[in-house]
Amino acid sequence: MDGRTESTRTRRTRRSGVPVASAGPAARVRGPAWLDGPMTSCHLVIGAAGLLLAIGLVMVFSASAIEAALDDQPAWRPGVDQLVFAGLGLVALLVAVRLPAGLMRRWSGMALVAVLVLLVAVLVPGVGVEYNGSRAWIDLGVTDFQPSELTKLVVALWGAHVLATRGRSLTLRTLLVPLLPVFVVISALLMLEPDFGAVVSLLLVVSGLLWAGGLPGRLWGLGIATAGTVGYLLVSSSEYRWERVTAFLHPFDDPTDTGFQAIRGFYALANGGLWGVGLGNSAMKWNLLPEAESDYIFAIIGEELGLLGCLVVVTLYAVLAFAGFRIANRSADRFVQLASVAITVWLVGQAAMNMGYVVGVLPVTGVTLPLVSAGGTSLVLTLFVVGILIRFARSEPEAIEHARSRDRGRLARWLLPVPAHAVDPVRPGRSRPTTRGEEPADGRLRGRSGERPPGRRPVEPRPVRRPAEARGAERRVPPPAARRPERVPARPADRPGRSR
Repeated sequence: MDGRTESTRTRRTRRSGVPVASAGPAARVRGPAWLDGPMTSCHLVIGAAGLLLAIGLVMVFSASAIEAALDDQPAWRPGVDQLVFAGLGLVALLVAVRLPAGLMRRWSGMALVAVLVLLVAVLVPGVGVEYNGSRAWIDLGVTDFQPSELTKLVVALWGAHVLATRGRSLTLRTLLVPLLPVFVVISALLMLEPDFGAVVSLLLVVSGLLWAGGLPGRLWGLGIATAGTVGYLLVSSSEYRWERVTAFLHPFDDPTDTGFQAIRGFYALANGGLWGVGLGNSAMKWNLLPEAESDYIFAIIGEELGLLGCLVVVTLYAVLAFAGFRIANRSADRFVQLASVAITVWLVGQAAMNMGYVVGVLPVTGVTLPLVSAGGTSLVLTLFVVGILIRFARSEPEAIEHARSRDRGRLARWLLPVPAHAVDPVRPGRSRPTTRGEEPADGRLRGRSGERPPGRRPVEPRPVRRPAEARGAERRVPPPAARRPERVPARPADRPGRSR
């Protein structure tokens, strides 16, 4: 074993107080030492999401100022609105950090029923607000609420709860039912709005759940073929969707209509070059690029910050993906593993779709760039999802042990509480059956690394009580060592006082 691996082992032993078992050949291949820290997942999520939020706020201010001024509004108004929604989102993030996983599981079913009611209500004239040909919003007075954004999170949590309840030995039927029928029903409601981009994002959530749940590889080809066929039928059934999907193949065939937005996005990226034209100096935001602050904000980033700015954004999403999969790999709770994968695939997949249609390799679906694009409902919900990931990261067994071993101030304890268990109970006061590799709610079994859960004493084995008949027999029959030797009568020649 080389010196670097040995020093890493020594640090982990000194940190946890429990000797680390000898690792196999696969475990001896490690990355940098700082990636093995107990709080690395939490720090990566906070750092990547925080930088993406900061970039998004700056770019929304820049991309929306000219259009707001041309509409006789204060140039700073859209940016300030986005800042207000960011503040509300940070409050939602702090709320999510304090939510136990067991509480999310208990209310996931009711939340699914609630979003189904909202998706039906948004189709009612007078309740749903139509924008760009889609009735997908509900007017709340101060802002418009989009139920489809909340649906993605609810399906991720509810699906993770259903699969986690059924353990790890999942069959094809238990893996697809009721997850797949619910996806079909919700997709049908979304297509009635219509909102094809939300259907694609929801498909990412379901795919992440099936992947983490262990869908056999031979069925992925069949599933992709089925999804492609259904998608083709849905797209071909509407002339508007057909034009949007096929325009990315030949955008210059109709530069004034179907290819207008895509071509202006190409111009923005080409104008930016390597270094960009400078923050605030974009030409396309002068009402030349539609939806510059929302759907096509990545094009404005490429124009003002150049290729290097785009690479920074892509790298931050890659870091967020790494952190999400790391949380799923290190968690002891099956629900957390499934939900982390589903949320990560959703966020990073949606970002990849947005950047893909901006650069012209994917059809325009209208999905936003998470944490960066303008939008009240999307930003608040995305920050709430980031808070859930932070909660999951802090519930890793090593993270709990590390947090309890440090002296923390009152404000830190209130804002970022230490989870009580690595596996939260589904029902308060009850321990649930655990699957292989999990830790029960009472914390009596050891976690993935073989360490005893932090803050708990080892459970002493109880003495085995025997039946009363056996205990009485033990009292009546003395042990062999306590029995007196039997008296053997002496022969006449051996009696004392007599000679032979």
